[in-house]
Amino acid sequence: MFPYDPQIQACLATPATTIAEILATQQTIDSLTIPGDGLHWFNRLYWQVTQAVAARVALPPGDPDAFQNPALLARLDVLFAGYYFRALHTWLAGQETPDCWQTMLTRRNQTALARIQFALAGMNAHINHDLAMAVEDTCVEAGLEPIHDTAQYADFTALNATLDSLIDTARQEMHLRLLGDALPPVSALEDAIAGWSLAAAREAAWNNTELLWHLRDFPHLAAGFAGTLDGLTAVVSKGLLIPVP
Repeated sequence: MFPYDPQIQACLATPATTIAEILATQQTIDSLTIPGDGLHWFNRLYWQVTQAVAARVALPPGDPDAFQNPALLARLDVLFAGYYFRALHTWLAGQETPDCWQTMLTRRNQTALARIQFALAGMNAHINHDLAMAVEDTCVEAGLEPIHDTAQYADFTALNATLDSLIDTARQEMHLRLLGDALPPVSALEDAIAGWSLAAAREAAWNNTELLWHLRDFPHLAAGFAGTLDGLTAVVSKGLLIPVP
């Protein structure tokens, strides 16, 4: 769709294994993409989110904002980012990709849409679909059960205030059409944007992780649930990506 897509695909060929490598990949995608590419705006917001996570992970023990288990959060960040990178890689390769990601990626060049619409549609796909599976992967590796009222859940929710602040800033700075022209002063876009909550999406993702955890012994049910989650997330993204007149 864009002439630099093969370069994006090439930078995704080697999976990121550290937060530093995630940031490097996001920076590469940012440098390759143009403002007229909806992927540019989601990736830029996610790059900022990853920077915020990296800063929290690096805090010394005893700092009031430090995670209880920073290594676990760092691992979650790596596994979580992997879902985005794989979805983008498979879509660019013309391979099977979750519907929620296809919904955003197939509209990358639709200039009637706003930058914030792409940023939130990407966040919606990544959080409402990918996050539950990434948390499950992390817990399996660590031998921890994903339940509420635990240190891992406390660390998971500790990010909400920081991430909400980044989303609020993006709502203001990206409130332009894809090519930078102004949006009408009043539109249905405001209702769509206001109706999407990052904190609510992350809490739903944790609850979905708990469901997936209990379905581990029933692969067909787990796969069915994941498919339903993909479909529902795609519906939300379609609502977020309705062109503004």
